[in-house]
Amino acid sequence: MLTLILFTDEATFTRNGINNTRNLHRWSHENPHGTVETNFQRLFSINVWCGMIDDTLIGPVILDDRITGQNYLDFLQNELPKKLQDVPLATRIAVYFKHDGSPYHYTRHVMQHLNDTFPNRWIGRGSTINWPPRSPDLTPLDFCLWSWMKSEVYRKKVDTRDELLVNNTGCYRLHKGTSRRNQTNNTPCPHTSCKVH
Repeated sequence: MLTLILFTDEATFTRNGINNTRNLHRWSHENPHGTVETNFQRLFSINVWCGMIDDTLIGPVILDDRITGQNYLDFLQNELPKKLQDVPLATRIAVYFKHDGSPYHYTRHVMQHLNDTFPNRWIGRGSTINWPPRSPDLTPLDFCLWSWMKSEVYRKKVDTRDELLVNNTGCYRLHKGTSRRNQTNNTPCPHTSCKVH
């Protein structure tokens, strides 16, 4: 059953990266006159969707800056079928779609589309298969992909949204290039056995 679940998730990549300046402290006997550089006047981010079926990574897909029920529905209707074309037909027919508790996942139109596309085979709030209450909403993407991807994307500081997109695309290409090799090549990707589509 686990091999037929399409785990999906979105992650936001921002200009400031994953560093939390509230956790940054400078200790000294003398005043170090330390400063923390911030860029609040030019904030930007991108949203990235990925999915995983068994050992197959689906995506990534760059989503609109602000995800709403309507543009998430557009993604489900237009982009997701294209991304699933390389998945074997037998898997596509029997797949269970799992997404998390984001509000835009549960608009009336999105739930209706999921009911039509994955009848009795989608997992989440409002589905016939509910995610157990008070259980962690963790997916294989949370365990390995997002932390690795963010560490690669944020390796180099970015000053524009385009640079952030290039870093994200480059990270995906790095993953795609290493995904079919074995563990002996010392790649930083923690899941080198994934097949990428």
